[in-house]
Amino acid sequence: MRASMGGWLDGPLGGATGADGTSRGARLGLPATGSGALAPLGRRMFALVIDWAACLAISAAFFHGDAMATLGVFAIENVVLVGTLGMTVGHRLLRLRVVRLVRAVAEPAGPAAPPAPPGLLAGVVRAVLLCLVVPAVVWDADGRGMHDRLAGTVIVLR
Repeated sequence: MRASMGGWLDGPLGGATGADGTSRGARLGLPATGSGALAPLGRRMFALVIDWAACLAISAAFFHGDAMATLGVFAIENVVLVGTLGMTVGHRLLRLRVVRLVRAVAEPAGPAAPPAPPGLLAGVVRAVLLCLVVPAVVWDADGRGMHDRLAGTVIVLR
């Protein structure tokens, strides 16, 4: 019974494959492995921890560690960096990037220029929902959080 449930680091139930036997992200047009593949949950969570720690440090230095200031710094980091660069500091360190799903699906296979960043509007949608926490922990069968689904984005490996 435990083996069929998988661990939280495996992402959605079944680990790297969906219920139909296809790789996670295959329904989204993403490769199973390598650059452009859906980022594993463990790496995404670790990137979130890195980002939160950085925001805590900034909040402590400038706002005396106020919790709402920390959340505000976190939101601004996500809007600006994801919207313009396609990655936060944590994403950069763990070799992840946020891309628009339509762009990720339309990308041809093989070496190509990295996709354009999602844009500020998608950054705002993602940041607001990420700060609300609950949408970020509600995942679909591919392991995408509700914040990514509603923003039309996906976190992939660089």
